[in-house]
Amino acid sequence: MPVIAAPAEPTHTLHGTHFTSLATPSRGSQESAVWRVQIPPGAPPTPHSLTREEVFVVLVGSADVTLGTTRATARVGDAIVVPPDQRFELRNAGDGPLELLCCMPVGGQGRLDDGTVITPPWSQ
Repeated sequence: MPVIAAPAEPTHTLHGTHFTSLATPSRGSQESAVWRVQIPPGAPPTPHSLTREEVFVVLVGSADVTLGTTRATARVGDAIVVPPDQRFELRNAGDGPLELLCCMPVGGQGRLDDGTVITPPWSQ
């Protein structure tokens, strides 16, 4: 199906951050997973690395990004490219909402600092 209607509500919530699955295998895509992320002000970041490249595009607000030892701020329209096996964290840099569009190849997983490997349910 060439058009997959967006869900009316976020499909997943973790630590106050909302994820909305848009194009994922369970919704009809085969090779790429795309979702929307909404991070409220003050939400703590979850440092982790990934098994596949992940790309974020800032839609609303600004994000503080730490990639390895490099820190930067991404604003509306900016893309954040996270290579595999690179520790990173992302946090809302403002007092208002932060919304991002995210894309990762199907099958990508996250690795938490304690070694736990997760397959994000919003990407399946």
